[in-house]
Formats: sequence, C-alpha cells, structure tokens
Amino acid sequence: MRFLQYAIAALSFGLVAAAASATPANPQNGVDYRTLEQSQPTESGNKVEVTEFFWYSCPHCFAFEPSLEAWVKKQGDKIDFKRVPVQFRQSMVPEQKLYYTLEAMGKVDALHKKVFDAIHLQHQRLDNDAAITDFIVKQGIDKQKFLDVYNSFSVASKVRRAAQLQEAYRVDGVPLIAIDGRYETSPSIVGAGGGQSESALHTATLQVMDALVAKVAQEKASAPSKAKGK
Repeated sequence: MRFLQYAIAALSFGLVAAAASATPANPQNGVDYRTLEQSQPTESGNKVEVTEFFWYSCPHCFAFEPSLEAWVKKQGDKIDFKRVPVQFRQSMVPEQKLYYTLEAMGKVDALHKKVFDAIHLQHQRLDNDAAITDFIVKQGIDKQKFLDVYNSFSVASKVRRAAQLQEAYRVDGVPLIAIDGRYETSPSIVGAGGGQSESALHTATLQVMDALVAKVAQEKASAPSKAKGK
C-alpha cells in the first residue's frame, strides 16, 4: 500500500542527486534509509531490533515477504524480529486483529503465509470478522477458541499499541522496516530514483538492512557494558 508515496516524498526532499554516491552496500542517510527524528525505545537488549510494518492486503508486502523471511532466518539470533500490522483506515482493523490472534495462539509460523496466499493468490477478501473466521475454521482451528482470542482485551490492546507505534514511527506506507528504533528503509525508499524491478528493489533493501544491522550491532558491541543491558 502507498508504495509510490515514498518515492514522491523522497523526490520532494531533493534526495535524488545524492543517490549517485549511495549503494545498498554503502547506504546513505536520506537516500537509502531515513533516520527518525526521535529514536523509539526497544526491548531487544544486545540484539538489534528489526520491526516490519505491514498489511496483509498490501500486494507489495506480499511480494516482499519471502525475501524478508529468508533474510530473518539468515540473521539468526543477531536480531529480534517483530511485526506490526498497520491501519490507515478503520476497515483494516480486522486484519490487525487476525495477526495478533494468530500470534497469541502461536499460529503465526503456520498461517502467516497462508493468509497472504489466500488474499493475493486465491483472491479471498479477509477484511471482515465473518470472512476471517470462516478462513480460520477451514485451517482446522476451533472457531470458539479463535473468537475468544480475536475479541479479547489483549488483542484490542495490541491493536491500540500498533496505532501508537505507527504514529511514533511516522509510517506512511508499507512495507516499512525499522532498525533498532532509529532507522527506516523500504523498497520504496531505496527505489526512489525509479527504474528498478521490484525484485531488484527487494535485494537492495535487504542489503541496506544488512548494513544498518551491522552498524547498530557494532555500536552495541563498543558501548560500555552498563549501556548494553538497556
């Protein structure tokens, strides 16, 4: 969603001229990634926190997911990976609740990809409670157990927290990747100059993420031992 908005925003900042000196392996602030004006707190300790802001119905999130999943596995325990489903309008809340319910039930690994596939390959609309419940039941999950979690205070609280994070990180499009509460990158940011295929943008984005994770990891390693525990 809003995949092209990053490109428009980047152009308005006059960043294209700087792109000639930037590469994914040597990313430049304001070209390949951006730095938050106010760093956000993280809970990853010595690990580097990596957060994906996404929306199940976003075709660009769907396209990026396989590459991102492989990248996360490659990082191993160097990072603490989190997902935050977003909402740009009220109608997106059911999909947020779906993700947080799967998370609470320990079903993300089993069903996260299936949700994406159902929407983008099988053309199912999983944007309302009834459609979501029907889909879940077909996956062999007990309907009442699912609904108990889906309609729980805990899931509602996570949806509210997601809105707070979305505001704090100034998320204006997805997919968006935040690195340790300080940096953000995405295929749209990396591809602001245009002319690259989506596959090439995915590869470039992951290279930027590699560089940012390495940068933060080095900073954490060289920080005083007292600061490491924060």
